[in-house]
Amino acid sequence: MYPHERSLVKKYKDRPFVIVGVNSDPSLEVLRKAMKDNDLTWTSFFDGGGTGGPIATQWSVRGWPTVYIIDQKGIIRSTNGRGPELDKMLKELLGD
Repeated sequence: MYPHERSLVKKYKDRPFVIVGVNSDPSLEVLRKAMKDNDLTWTSFFDGGGTGGPIATQWSVRGWPTVYIIDQKGIIRSTNGRGPELDKMLKELLGD
């Protein structure tokens, strides 16, 4: 999944687009290593070291990765943002 996300960051660098990660790795050190090893340039929040962290709980996350597409007005446009669905939704929101 990371190569696809990196390509989107590059593609939409001049548009109102950001990726924000919420991470359930067991420790902050593991998260930092994963971000470095996978060249993740976007913000990624540590959610307490497990799948039952406060962010995942509040947003009712049931599986990883879960991708929410939120438009410029803060409206959730999709909760199924992976692969072709993610590309399609971003094209609709941001153009080519």
